[in-house]
Amino acid sequence: MAGTLFVMYTLVSLRLHQRMFSSSYDLGIFQQVVRSYAEGHLPVSEVKGQGFSVLGDHFSPVLALVAPFYLVWRGAETLLVVQAALIAGSVVPLALWARRALGTLTGAVIGACYGLSWGIASAVGYDFHEVAFAAPLLVLSLTALGSGRPAAACCWALPLLLVKEDLGLTVCALGLVVARRGNRRLGVCTAAAGLVGTAVALFVVLPAFNPSGSFAYWSLVQSPGAGGGHGAAASGGSGGGLLDLLHQGTIGLVTPQAKVTTFALLLAPTLFLALRSPLLWIALPTLVWRFASSNQLHWGTGFHYSLVLMPVVFAAYVDALVRRGTSGRSLRRHLAASAAITLMILPSFPLFQLVQPDTWRDGPRVAVARRLLAMIPDGATVQASDHLVPQLADRTSVGLYGSADARPEPQWVMVDTWVPAEQRWWPGQPLGAEEEQQRLAADLRSGYSMVDVQEGYVLLQRRK
Repeated sequence: MAGTLFVMYTLVSLRLHQRMFSSSYDLGIFQQVVRSYAEGHLPVSEVKGQGFSVLGDHFSPVLALVAPFYLVWRGAETLLVVQAALIAGSVVPLALWARRALGTLTGAVIGACYGLSWGIASAVGYDFHEVAFAAPLLVLSLTALGSGRPAAACCWALPLLLVKEDLGLTVCALGLVVARRGNRRLGVCTAAAGLVGTAVALFVVLPAFNPSGSFAYWSLVQSPGAGGGHGAAASGGSGGGLLDLLHQGTIGLVTPQAKVTTFALLLAPTLFLALRSPLLWIALPTLVWRFASSNQLHWGTGFHYSLVLMPVVFAAYVDALVRRGTSGRSLRRHLAASAAITLMILPSFPLFQLVQPDTWRDGPRVAVARRLLAMIPDGATVQASDHLVPQLADRTSVGLYGSADARPEPQWVMVDTWVPAEQRWWPGQPLGAEEEQQRLAADLRSGYSMVDVQEGYVLLQRRK
């Protein structure tokens, strides 16, 4: 099952990248991070800004583990394959726990429902993210906890501190559950380690590397209802205050409707039985920061934000079935309903692209883009459009065209002028269509020559 899922995840993510649907936020950024580690220095990302240290953006030193694989194959494909392997591998301990506790059929169905769940599909269908490392760690920790091995559960959870700064709160929640189940000393120590790890990352490490001297995303909790782009600190507007925080911590956690819908979809494959397990409390920190955020993208079912929740939800489901003593015909009914709901949801998410003919065809613009990209020499400095950045990040110094933080006067510029207007809100598209045309005209007047223009792609080279 894990092998089949690995192939599915890999095919979906690779085909999206090959068809130029990957983006600078986030595949371009993470490729530059891993390339930095592979070249033996601290991680920087030119997409975030010239010389920008990513340790000032998110605390994810675990990404250094991808560097040896990147040295074997330099390219975004390496990150996507590693992600697919990590997530597919997380199916194994969950399915084995369900099989030991409830039988072979349960292990097979639970493993398949987890592996095909919408939260995982959304993650593998959108670039690469560091939280892929969290999936196997969480599953190993939660299955150990559900099997009555609290020490092993805590040991598997502690490396989450190296995956992302907010996951220390998840470690804290797990420690509290361990304490509640009777092992108070171990649980309290684990919870304290999680809190300290998050505090050190937020108040010491990240500010030390960030040019602003503080954590870049505090503004996400400044004002309810503010929008904001993915991967950027969404400005909350003119001010927060006690009432704003009170709103976000109460009514704001369940409004607008998108938050309730996401929560319902998380629990639906478990027939809401996950609510009966204390393991579900481990999902609370992630749910709270997402639903309290002013970035609307955090509220819904897209992108990678639900990846760390799926292991918790399905582990809670298994735990609830075991605690209820579900067996026989009742268990089979539960499994059939879970499988049916999973399959009903599946067509709305990226794994369904595997059965769509367009997935296996490259449009004519893809061939044009590849031809123009091949004209840019290795080691060049470049500014490029959002979806072109991951295609160049393995062999050039590439930033976003039009970004105020991009390297000035690069040797090459490549722009896709056919990006639809409705997509230009994305942080990877810092310019509107009219602004982009004005910028290109200014570049041609100020030292750049037109190398080629075809199918909406414009390639410029700086005159020597």
